[in-house]
Amino acid sequence: MRRSPLLAALVVLALPLAASADEARLAAVMQEAFANAPDDFKPRLVPDETMALCNATGNAPDRVTGDRIVEMAFASIVYPEDGVLMGDWQNGERLAQSGYGMRFTDYPPARENGGNCYACHQLTPQEVSYGTLGPSLLGYGKLHDFSDEAVKMVYERIWNPHTQLPCSMMPRFGANGVLSMDQVRDLVALLMDPDSPVNR
Repeated sequence: MRRSPLLAALVVLALPLAASADEARLAAVMQEAFANAPDDFKPRLVPDETMALCNATGNAPDRVTGDRIVEMAFASIVYPEDGVLMGDWQNGERLAQSGYGMRFTDYPPARENGGNCYACHQLTPQEVSYGTLGPSLLGYGKLHDFSDEAVKMVYERIWNPHTQLPCSMMPRFGANGVLSMDQVRDLVALLMDPDSPVNR
């Protein structure tokens, strides 16, 4: 039976990468697995500095490396010119429930990317199925007193989660252009607006 290159790539990626990992072998597996990827997808196969540091440390960076990752994460953040960090929670809820975007089946894109947030987090009490890789976000705004400081932290975390946790498993939605600034603001509203179902 012929082994699937994609399966091989996923198996390799699922293992923590030690500093002594065979990077050339990993790169070859990735190239084989995604040999027919669209040109605009291929840059995703080459780790940027953050991912290279996380890979080299098995996602457990030392203090110096972690500080470097956090510094790069904060440098990547773009804040709205109008200073408004919260948008429309209703659109944020739609984005959080949408897994559309950046898959091979989504080329060429037919609509905006979603956040796929429910795949890792519980967002509302009504959800029957949700992922548990990330913490439950039920009552998130209430737990943080709907404070301006918490709003800013949520914006930064969605834009680039490495600001709070070096080598976070959460996607860098804003920094990597997965979501637009307005979409990030809408997700902030989902978590921080008192009227959002997250906080009811």
